[in-house]
Amino acid sequence: MAGEPQADCLFCKIVAKEVPATIVRETDTTVAFRDINPQAPTHVLVIPKVHYPDAASLAAAKPQIIADILAESREVAAEDKVEDRGYRVVFNTGAGAGQTVFHAHLHVLGGRGLQWPPG
Repeated sequence: MAGEPQADCLFCKIVAKEVPATIVRETDTTVAFRDINPQAPTHVLVIPKVHYPDAASLAAAKPQIIADILAESREVAAEDKVEDRGYRVVFNTGAGAGQTVFHAHLHVLGGRGLQWPPG
């Protein structure tokens, strides 16, 4: 059921502390941790503690949590000292957009030049 932890979800297991991750921030509604395959010097994932398969379903059900995730992305950028130089936030929604873990998550990327258009 949406919003409930899923036994087969890697990110739900990180939230539950069943799988290790390099956690950099945690709030009542979010967890932020370093990506295991970083694409930039700063590459942190910010996830909701509730399970929704993608950003669209999370936004429809819990728009405040999307706001919490975005606010945390700024905190991550500030702590990693990329806020002033610039950073990118990305939600990949669906397999066609490159989403590989179907638990809503935002990527915070920074610390190097990020070209446009991406990928």
